[in-house]
Amino acid sequence: MTIPACPKCNSEYTYEDGLNYVCPMCAHEWPQEEIVEEVVVRDANGNVLQDGDSVSVIKDLKVKGSSSVIKQGTKVKNIKLVDPDNGHDIDCKIDGFGQMSLKSEFVKKL
Repeated sequence: MTIPACPKCNSEYTYEDGLNYVCPMCAHEWPQEEIVEEVVVRDANGNVLQDGDSVSVIKDLKVKGSSSVIKQGTKVKNIKLVDPDNGHDIDCKIDGFGQMSLKSEFVKKL
């Protein structure tokens, strides 16, 4: 892991001090933050999905643990994006089925 240069004076002589980085040249201190990559969730057509979007199912989906099927064209309102659990990155409520998790590759944005 490399220590970043000072964001204030661009000095390369920074060092770690506890949970902070310190620049000896300008005495600037800043927290050590992990860079968190923002995960972008896309639908089957490549459109970016966000919380609260409405989507449509693009193929018939079997419901695990049930003999029922979510039909192609089923509209789902007010989706919530979550950390993927086995590829299921959308939480939603589908009329007639209740709370479900879906994979973004099987939906398209409306």
